[in-house]
Amino acid sequence: MKVLKLSAQGLPQSWISLEQAVTHYAADEVRWEAGGEIALFRGGHNARTGLQSQIVINSIIGTKGVPRINPFNQRPGLTNSKLFARDRNICAYCGGHFHEEDLTREHIIPFAQKGVDVWMNVVTACKPCNHRKSSRTPEQANMPLLYAPYVPSLWEDFILRNRRILADQMEFLMAHLPHSSRLHG
Repeated sequence: MKVLKLSAQGLPQSWISLEQAVTHYAADEVRWEAGGEIALFRGGHNARTGLQSQIVINSIIGTKGVPRINPFNQRPGLTNSKLFARDRNICAYCGGHFHEEDLTREHIIPFAQKGVDVWMNVVTACKPCNHRKSSRTPEQANMPLLYAPYVPSLWEDFILRNRRILADQMEFLMAHLPHSSRLHG
């Protein structure tokens, strides 16, 4: 289970472990919380009061300070699992819906024609379509694309990189997605 760590301004910074979240709480770095309570950590007993210390962890935390990096300058890393999720496991050529193991990363402009491995040059394709297209462009293979590639937004990238998102975290992230995102619906 991961905690969604945001800047104080509400921009996604990272997915962190419960233990990392406890450190932020203990250091008094949590400026605000959202989402539900997902864990309770108990500490030692106070010598004077006899009360046991405890830290309640929320699923979304906003931390103090200015982020070391500007998340808007970050380009999401390209992985097959993120690509397939972006394209909803749908082949860009035949429109079929497939399991991940039956899909490939398909380069619109192939390497053989000086294509590059970037978000705007890749789509999801089933293995038969990828094989049929071979090292040709969609036009050369007479296989038009059913959808256009795009670079995921910061918010989409946070959804694409975590497979076990809690409902309140997903609701928070989905509220910030561009209207054009394929992750809607």
